Amino acid sequence: MNQLQLFLPCAAGVEDYLAPEVLRITNLPPGCITKQRGGVAVRTSFAQAMLLNLYSRLAQRVLVLLSYTEYRSEQDLYRAASEVAWERWFTPRESIKVEITAQHSPLNSLNFAALKIKDAVCDRFRTVANGVRPDVNTQWPDVRIYAHLTTDSCSLYIDTSGEPLFKRGWRVDKGDAPLKETLAAAMIAASGWLDGEGDLQPLYDPCCGSGTIVIEAAQMACNMPAGGQRRFAFEKYAPFQKAAWDAIRQEAADAVVMPDAGQKPIIFGSDVAHRMVDFAQRNAERAGVAGVIEFRGGDALQRMPPMDVSETGGGVMILNPPYGERIEVAGVARNGRMERAPQREKQSSSPYDERVSSYEDDSDSNADAPQQQGRFGARELPQTDNGGDFFSQLATHWKKNYAGWTAWMLTPDLKLPGKMRLKESRRVPMWNGPIECRLFRFDMVKGSARERVIKPAP
Repeated sequence: MNQLQLFLPCAAGVEDYLAPEVLRITNLPPGCITKQRGGVAVRTSFAQAMLLNLYSRLAQRVLVLLSYTEYRSEQDLYRAASEVAWERWFTPRESIKVEITAQHSPLNSLNFAALKIKDAVCDRFRTVANGVRPDVNTQWPDVRIYAHLTTDSCSLYIDTSGEPLFKRGWRVDKGDAPLKETLAAAMIAASGWLDGEGDLQPLYDPCCGSGTIVIEAAQMACNMPAGGQRRFAFEKYAPFQKAAWDAIRQEAADAVVMPDAGQKPIIFGSDVAHRMVDFAQRNAERAGVAGVIEFRGGDALQRMPPMDVSETGGGVMILNPPYGERIEVAGVARNGRMERAPQREKQSSSPYDERVSSYEDDSDSNADAPQQQGRFGARELPQTDNGGDFFSQLATHWKKNYAGWTAWMLTPDLKLPGKMRLKESRRVPMWNGPIECRLFRFDMVKGSARERVIKPAP
């Protein structure tokens, strides 16, 4: 188990941030890592796979490649799965589930292909374990096996994570259509908030919802491991050594750095719905960072900066306003209910893609829950059909009161800078589930560009 080929899938657009994170966690040379569409491949050990599960904030899973072969029919898939030494990884006492994704596969039925792979795994155990075979559990399997098919090749993976890595274990209270923790971490990584030297700049989410972005930022600042409060599938695998894992977890706990008692927070979250502020506060307590974040209620169009940034060199706002399937354009709940994201075809160019795989619902969205009375501030009172007036008011408020701040906003609306009458200084492509988005950066300067040009010199 000292030389494994791992694949870490991630949301499309996050690969450039996941690769350096993998290098930082494993301390491997850059040549061991290969960026691919939808993830990062790395050649390393089982111990490093445990580290990646514990520390990675951007990966969706940590998969081990066990077989790569060409195929033309389902019988070729059966043969490939039969040749994998599954008994080196788990016993017949563990339940299994096989999930399959494909890109331009010539097979007629992916379900039948998955069934043949399952049969091969069970038949191999019958041979090597005196007729005993593992059970199938489609709800809570001990072992998840993934197959990815291209036009003529089949890759077989075993999952070391179990539940998706965005499920950190602390977000119990959540609102409608919450942002995944992995995407929140990607937004923070793209902003470069942690990249500078010296003291961190203040960070603020004016529509924090259940607190995902600010809690992720607080755990990053305190050097907390992303998976420190959850279990992983590899803990049931044959190569697992509990003593080594306990040492890894203890080292991670010893590396946590909390602020001094009485130190004023620099991470802030606010929301127009006090119910969501309560949710965020409870989530922060479970995440161990309640003392690092200051939460308050308030309308995004009225909330003033949480602190003066004239002496800190500026501040950073990171927010994910509602859009698309979350609410109707302009921020009005559609008939008082949330809309579920449309299902996409099960075709993927990545060995594992959370956006298209349908074997489980990882959305964490309560699609049928009634929409609450807005949580973005004034969203119930849009002045135009496309919400442009609201966003222009928000931009005016920022330019008037948030000079020195940099705002990062995730949205699928490519025309949002025009609606806000702001010129973005950067746009980063990212996918939020099935929705293609852009993370826009706006540098806040007091007053409009035209006002600065025509205003006479003193």
